[in-house]
Amino acid sequence: MHLTLIDVVTWILNFLPSIVLLVISYIFTKTMGDRDREITEERTKSRALAEGVEALLRQSIINSYNKYNDRGFCPIYAKEGIKRVYIAYHNLGGNDVATELYHKILQMPEEPAGGDNTYE
Repeated sequence: MHLTLIDVVTWILNFLPSIVLLVISYIFTKTMGDRDREITEERTKSRALAEGVEALLRQSIINSYNKYNDRGFCPIYAKEGIKRVYIAYHNLGGNDVATELYHKILQMPEEPAGGDNTYE
C-alpha cells in the first residue's frame, strides 16, 4: 500500500480535532485542579486569620474585664471601646465567656466610688 501526501494530510485532519480537544481538556482539567487547590488554601488561611483575630479580641475583652473589675469601675470611654471590640468579636462568631464578661463590664459604674475621677 502506497500513501500519498493527500492520504497523510487527510489522516492528520481527521485526527487533529480529537488531538486538539484532548490537549484542551488536559489543560482545562489541570488549571481547574490548581484553581480548586488555591481556593482551598485561601479559605484555610482566611479561616485561620479570622480565628486568630477572634482569639485576640476575646483576650482583649478578658483583659479589660480584669483591669476594670480590679478598679471597681469602667469609664464611659473605655466602655465605648470595649463595645466596638465586642461587636467585631461577636461578628467573627465569638460567643462564650467573653460575652458574659462584656455584659458585666457594661454593668460596672462609670466612676469610682467616692467621686475620685483619676483613671490611672
